[in-house]
Amino acid sequence: MTADTPDTPLPPLGGSPVETDLAEPRIVSETGVDARVAAIVAPVLIDLGYRLVRVRLFGQNGLTLQIFAERADGGMTVEDCETVSKAVSPALDVDDPISGAYHLEVSSPGIDRPLVRRSDFDRWSGFEAKIELQVPVAGRKRFRGWLLGTRGEEGGVRLLQSLEDGTQEIWFRLDTLDEAKLVLNDALIREALRQNRT
Repeated sequence: MTADTPDTPLPPLGGSPVETDLAEPRIVSETGVDARVAAIVAPVLIDLGYRLVRVRLFGQNGLTLQIFAERADGGMTVEDCETVSKAVSPALDVDDPISGAYHLEVSSPGIDRPLVRRSDFDRWSGFEAKIELQVPVAGRKRFRGWLLGTRGEEGGVRLLQSLEDGTQEIWFRLDTLDEAKLVLNDALIREALRQNRT
């Protein structure tokens, strides 16, 4: 079955306001050099009133170190990005986790943001996301559907397409999450515009 909307009601888009703290641990983290960078910048961000979302080092036109950060309420302005950049740059210079020259890029997680904390699943319940797991659930590792928030140690997704056995929603242990990201669509754009007006 293919559907544009689920058969049964979802939580309201955006769910209810979700209280979070800066020290809430991430359930998705980096490896290798990215992990070393994350370990250096995360405490610096918390001291400034921000938290780390993701670190990514990639090599297009030279090396670029991309740091996604946000305030506890999920917001991030251009001024916030400048503040973070000025603070993490010296910390990275001291510990020097990257061999060679690189360009530092600090930004917000974006509209189609990665979901890296438990609170992300609750804050964005009702919105469409792509989920990739480390271990299969119902014989699959990749899913796409509407977030159902969390219950206990699990996150839920109402599937965009039912599985062959008719399963319409799956629940997975949050600690088995490999990657999750919101899907850019009209509902998400409307929510981003609404948040920018408030």
